[in-house]
Amino acid sequence: MVDITNKANSLRKAIATAIVKTSRPETVEAIKNKLIPKGDVFEFSRAAGLLAIKKTSDVIPDCHPLPVEYAAIKHSIEGLDIIISVEVHTIYKTGVEVEAMHGAAVTALTMYDMLKPVDKGIEIATIKLSSKTGGKTDFVGHHNENLRCAVIVCSDTVSAGTNQDVTGKTVIDKLQHFGLLVVEYSVIPDEFAGIQAKAKQLSASGFNLVLFAGGTGLSPRDVTPDAIEPLLSRAIPGIMEVARNYGQQRTPHAMLSRGVAGFIQNTLVLTLPGSIKGAAETIDAVFPYILHVFKVAEGLRHD
Repeated sequence: MVDITNKANSLRKAIATAIVKTSRPETVEAIKNKLIPKGDVFEFSRAAGLLAIKKTSDVIPDCHPLPVEYAAIKHSIEGLDIIISVEVHTIYKTGVEVEAMHGAAVTALTMYDMLKPVDKGIEIATIKLSSKTGGKTDFVGHHNENLRCAVIVCSDTVSAGTNQDVTGKTVIDKLQHFGLLVVEYSVIPDEFAGIQAKAKQLSASGFNLVLFAGGTGLSPRDVTPDAIEPLLSRAIPGIMEVARNYGQQRTPHAMLSRGVAGFIQNTLVLTLPGSIKGAAETIDAVFPYILHVFKVAEGLRHD
């Protein structure tokens, strides 16, 4: 199975359709009037389809078990064709496209089984996915390449050349997956004044997004949030609330991170943990959803 542990929950929806083709008008009339010997075709097939949706992971090896929050199966008649529409919702890390298609397939198969004694020409036609929403790609903006981004590593040992930076480069790699180009990358010591000066300089230079990595913990030299928070013209507490909650589900120490986020004038600034894992999980938790702020950036500039 594909590893989805790094994904965040979101509301995901999918609609799939299938077509059952009858060969005689009499078959359609028998369905409408509930005269098929095996029973009510619509109700029996609907029940079978609902069971199939919930059992998808039992029969499709790579499908993850997931909570089905909503499922609906509808039938409509167009001439000699019965159109099956299956809609499925979940709040989870992966989508429900296969669940919807599995439901449509089993609904159609149940109808076929019930109708074949009275219509030898019955057949199942197209089974397809009609729509899906809620995946990460739905939240990736189309103009991210226009954003000027900077990644600043706050570390005494890296700035002194004692250690190599891995965290900052990991952050840059992750940002590139969202079409974000980092045009400035640098390492500075864990110094209050230096961090503030760097943040002010980047904001004044018109950077859209600045990520400081390191110095969000509880050691005496961890001063990044203390330096950044007084500079914020508009704090966005929810960003780090989400990041800490995401991290806490993976390690019990995430609650100790003191990261802050918000705007310094027109520049969105995030403070990430210095550990590779902590920084990567923060990116996984809030991107690409955080990029929505740039859709309303013009409004923020007029406050």
